[in-house]
Amino acid sequence: MELFTFYNVENLFLPDVKPVHKYDPTKSGLRNWDERKYSNKLFKIAHVFQLIKEENGVLPFIIGLSEVSGRKVLEELVEMDPFNSQYGIVHYNSMDERKVDVAMLYDKSKVEVIDSEAITFFFEITNKNTEYYDTTRDVLYSKLKYKGEIINVFIAHLPSKREKDVNKPKRDFIMEEIRNRILNIVSSSSEHIILCGDFNENPDDENLTNILYDNNHEKMLENPFSELFFTGNYSTFHYKSGLLFDQIILSKSFFNDQNNEGVSFESAGIFKSEKISSRNKQFAGRPFRTYAGTRYLGGYSDHFPVFVKFK
Repeated sequence: MELFTFYNVENLFLPDVKPVHKYDPTKSGLRNWDERKYSNKLFKIAHVFQLIKEENGVLPFIIGLSEVSGRKVLEELVEMDPFNSQYGIVHYNSMDERKVDVAMLYDKSKVEVIDSEAITFFFEITNKNTEYYDTTRDVLYSKLKYKGEIINVFIAHLPSKREKDVNKPKRDFIMEEIRNRILNIVSSSSEHIILCGDFNENPDDENLTNILYDNNHEKMLENPFSELFFTGNYSTFHYKSGLLFDQIILSKSFFNDQNNEGVSFESAGIFKSEKISSRNKQFAGRPFRTYAGTRYLGGYSDHFPVFVKFK
């Protein structure tokens, strides 16, 4: 059995340099983000993967991450138990205005990286005065080799939903670009494809429905998180609403029952251990987050990790 995991780790930044003046903006944008809080955060993220290992008997062979800032936080993370420097890193600095990126970690004893690139998006500013203009995070693409099979991995963190969802056109555009790239792979090879990320949309939203089909309206991808969503399973919350923005979508090649030799889909889930859940009874069953607004809570993340098990 192998595990593939995606985790939005909520603002994994290096500690801020002490500001000269009290109200100077910080690099992280977080309140009093110091060495102690950073070390605690790093320990907690590593602990999540220790818990995943205890529950499943193995660490994930591939891990997609979002909301990490820079390579150094990843280098310090993979040095910790349970990774113990056995994991490689694929990361590019994105043009995102908050300097948060997506990244991939992989078990160097199992996975070989053949190729990787950052797919970058630039959006024209139509209104120079808009307060909602921002550059956005890259989509990370990696071509991997695992036990003689090729796996194409796309990791995304799409622009967030804000007032009146001004970022929807950006999400539409990015998803269309990913879909076109997936179409090219599907039409020219039988290689596996994994698309994972924080899509800032639920499985039943139009973008995530459209991407499952090719131009002939034939299914090319399966989203095992649709069923989880419809049965009331969520990875994050906004006020009273449960959301399943974190998903792992797979090519049909993983569902080929005749493929006894290769990797095939077994199950999908949300890792909702009590140990990484809120300590507040009012928010029972929700992730134990690092910050609530500007208030430091000292938790793990405002998202639960999601995973797929492969046979």
